[in-house]
Amino acid sequence: MLTCDHPVPPDRYNERVEEHLRSTGFYHVTQIGVVQCQKALVNALVERWHPDTHTLHLPVGECAVTLEDVAMIFGLPTDGLPVTGMTLSSFEALEAECLHQFGVAPKKSDCRGSGIKLTWLRDLKERLQLTDENNIQVYVKCHIMLLIGTILFGDKSGASVHWKFLPLLSDFASIGQYSWGSACLAHLYRSLCRASRFDYPIVLMRCVILGGVTGSFLWVAYSVDRVDPDIISAEIYMHSVIWSATVPLVSFECIEWHATDRFRRQFGFIQGVPHQERNLDRTHGEVLTSPKNLNWATATSHSFWVMQWTNRYNHVLTEEPMAPQQPLDTYMYWYRSKYGDHLNLSDLVVQEDVEGDQVMDDVNEEQEP
Repeated sequence: MLTCDHPVPPDRYNERVEEHLRSTGFYHVTQIGVVQCQKALVNALVERWHPDTHTLHLPVGECAVTLEDVAMIFGLPTDGLPVTGMTLSSFEALEAECLHQFGVAPKKSDCRGSGIKLTWLRDLKERLQLTDENNIQVYVKCHIMLLIGTILFGDKSGASVHWKFLPLLSDFASIGQYSWGSACLAHLYRSLCRASRFDYPIVLMRCVILGGVTGSFLWVAYSVDRVDPDIISAEIYMHSVIWSATVPLVSFECIEWHATDRFRRQFGFIQGVPHQERNLDRTHGEVLTSPKNLNWATATSHSFWVMQWTNRYNHVLTEEPMAPQQPLDTYMYWYRSKYGDHLNLSDLVVQEDVEGDQVMDDVNEEQEP
């Protein structure tokens, strides 16, 4: 099990700060608390991930972290504009944007490439006197950028946040109109797809309870009898209509696929044999490791997927009108025939390190002390 605990009371904010965090959709994620991670289970789930289908392959069938999980765990808005736009690689552009939004700009030493160091944002946030509306908005923008650079879109370094997100915060009233939840999920999927080659932080995965690795699997995790209305507020359900949409997930250069037709049971539907896995072509490997001055919303490689997200209401799951007899048996026969060789985990055992944390080691290979 992966759980989010609250060993300390949730943060309390200036009344106007809390109001703005709620209106932008970032309040609930600030209340997450400390994430307790069972490394062995996270590693097992990563091993189950298949980049071609964008699903976890378990003995009971395919499943995945979904837009519903993002909404219920982080409270982020999931229905809205795609999180995309320009990326500019020059320091002068970064400097100008910070001056425009914060009234001050970082030095080059406060940046790492196109990333603003989190220490600079924290220092700016802590120096602000919340005496007027402008300072309060700057405070909230700093807070959102820190959330993006840590919990939501954090990279391996955990030291900076790409400034590409900052222009989306410029119009304060429009911040909550973006689908930050789908962008966060795109980042998780991209991290899972690359996890076999790199060690990426997967915070959202640490918060999801997936019992199907070793035991029975709970397909509908958020049924009425399992949700505390005092914790999950009614406003989170406002976007629930698109949680089951089979659509691309968009975050600037990052395009991933929300393959809900392959895990229909997570939304209470009957599972049949799904369509062929979606080929994202070269967009699936796009990274910002080199300077790219590009508008990803209109780029030839990405505009098709952005448009598909725009039409997401046309791709929401519905019950199949002519379901075959014994559809689950048909699906499981197809599933095991196609993926049976990959349904067993590698020969790993769970051990505990000296601090009591669980780690996974190969039983056939001695580890260096």
